[in-house]
Amino acid sequence: MNLHRPTGVAFSWASMSFPVQIPIRVPCPAGACICGHEALRADSMGDQRILRLTREEEKRLLQRLERVTSLQDLRHVERRMYEQLGIRLRIEPGASEVRTVRGIQIEVLPMRGLCRKTRQAVAAAIRRGMERTPDVAFALLDEAGLFG
Repeated sequence: MNLHRPTGVAFSWASMSFPVQIPIRVPCPAGACICGHEALRADSMGDQRILRLTREEEKRLLQRLERVTSLQDLRHVERRMYEQLGIRLRIEPGASEVRTVRGIQIEVLPMRGLCRKTRQAVAAAIRRGMERTPDVAFALLDEAGLFG
């Protein structure tokens, strides 16, 4: 048996195509959520990046949000969430006085395929991160012009 490649034939592993299976999120039970998971999967033109957020990846994301160390770190994670998943955040001081982290408005903008519970969990993780590292909240307030 000749295991050598024939002369004159170029061979490259890069030229071989292997099917890549990207894990996608398991849909919510029917009637339990209005995220539109199935409709998004059926829409070939829709932004399907959010489907890559599996339950395991969601846990990792929430842990990362709880560990933010600075406002720049939070903005970096926010940017990466949009680039990789299409998730948009709005984080700003509330309209009234901000006495605690609860006074900061954290909103995960709704999008098709993003579960309501996930949106709430992301906002809660950011809040926990700010409670753990108050300098993040102070920098956010300073960014909004509170400290002059």
